[in-house]
Amino acid sequence: MKFILGKKIEMSQVYKADGTVVPVTLVSAGPCFITQIKKKDKDGYLALQVGFQEKKKITKPLKGHLKGLSNFKYLNEFRLDEKDQAELERGQKITVNVFQPGEKVKATGISKGKGFLGIVKRYGFSGAPHSHGTKDQSRHSGSVGAKGPARTFKGTKMGGRTGGEQVSVKNLEIMEIDEKNNILKIKGAIPGTRDSLIRISAPGEMKFASEEIKKSSSAEASEDKEKEIKEIEPEITVSAQENSSNKE
Repeated sequence: MKFILGKKIEMSQVYKADGTVVPVTLVSAGPCFITQIKKKDKDGYLALQVGFQEKKKITKPLKGHLKGLSNFKYLNEFRLDEKDQAELERGQKITVNVFQPGEKVKATGISKGKGFLGIVKRYGFSGAPHSHGTKDQSRHSGSVGAKGPARTFKGTKMGGRTGGEQVSVKNLEIMEIDEKNNILKIKGAIPGTRDSLIRISAPGEMKFASEEIKKSSSAEASEDKEKEIKEIEPEITVSAQENSSNKE
């Protein structure tokens, strides 16, 4: 299984070679980095935790969890099979190159929240007859069940909060891949608002980029200090030898 995290940008269109116009959704996908590998003997299940998009400040417990890595804004898990866990290492980079144009993927996101809706707007009910005697009940739901059970059954279509739920759309085709800007152009609509987090997955073998994540600025600073110390040490020894020779 291969996967990546991304952010929904907007909808656009792509022209095929024969001139056909295809509506697409632009997704800024990756680069993502492996932050944790969960194993069955230790965690009870096989999964891969992936970090996406850096941020300035994170909590101290999260900073300890991401030691040696960048401060990620999003952490998400993807379930794995035993065969997929062979060549995984913490810090490996995942880019849009894991997918190919023409490949079918599944996109998961949080749908747009629409607030509390009535039965006419939510389910398309026609409401009560608008003739004589209806008064103020034209958009009411009417009866919601039989009198005998003396309760409303689960799943009865009534007014309520709509949207803001996790929605997955399968068999979406990747039309184009912009490797330079890390953008996937996916055919059709994807659930969610602009700048919302999108999970994209597909069956197949995961291919990792050769480049690994850079260490945090503090780690880099400590390495630079060590190099400076090593460069200064030979100079100190040489000056000490010169002083001893002058005394003699």
